[in-house]
Amino acid sequence: MPSYKLIASDLDETLLDSNHCLPENARKAILTARNKGVKFVPASGRNYQSIQITLKELGLYDQPNEYTISFNSGVITENKGNRVISMEGISRAFANEVLQRALALGDLCVHVYTAHKIWAWNVPEIERRYTCKLQKMDETDEPNLDFLADEQIIKCLVMNTNVAYLHQLAQEWQDITDDIDVSFSANRYLEFNKKGVNKGTGLLRLGEILDIPAEEIIAIGDNYNDLPMVKTAGLGVFMANAPKELKCQADYVTTLDNNAGGVAEVIEKFVLS
Repeated sequence: MPSYKLIASDLDETLLDSNHCLPENARKAILTARNKGVKFVPASGRNYQSIQITLKELGLYDQPNEYTISFNSGVITENKGNRVISMEGISRAFANEVLQRALALGDLCVHVYTAHKIWAWNVPEIERRYTCKLQKMDETDEPNLDFLADEQIIKCLVMNTNVAYLHQLAQEWQDITDDIDVSFSANRYLEFNKKGVNKGTGLLRLGEILDIPAEEIIAIGDNYNDLPMVKTAGLGVFMANAPKELKCQADYVTTLDNNAGGVAEVIEKFVLS
């Protein structure tokens, strides 16, 4: 069995349970792996500011030489002072086109991510309840993105709980996504990053910084935006709660889901045994 030196894990529906809490068995397994010198890196579609509580639970908060991949790798930070190592965003023109199309349809919530804020349009109550424990959103009814003229936009997304509808939109909007990475997450989000910016490329970049080759990395996820890193890592893992069509593309599928601490299963089987 290879000697793995880095574990990259998605957070929501992967490391965290359905209440967005960290299962105790996963926390203990991660701390034990870290004590053996194995790095643990959160790799999330969320912004890095919203990950700080989890970093504290894992002893990674504000620590030098520890890292976080956020915005689907639109930003990579060193945890000490949240020092930005890399930041790659999308054009304001593209994000505004997504906003205009979504507002015209009327049944989509829109998130636009800058480095420090999430702006949200047309937010249903189900989305407020889902995000209230995850990240702060600033709701607005601005008709366009002119008010963000001085801000770098990292990514944007549209939200609807009808996943089939989101897949349909991804097909219909191909006329504007030639230079965009399109992904899906949390069974509610259609996400847009700069072309070539995804969790797989972010993981490779961090591996280069740390001098850790891909074959010595474990990547764990549960949804479509995790697929690039699951395919990139030496050991790619999907959770038991991942969509069926993704599981066949993993090297390993957990028997435990996110609520039971499936990340602990991976670490115990491939790092601690």
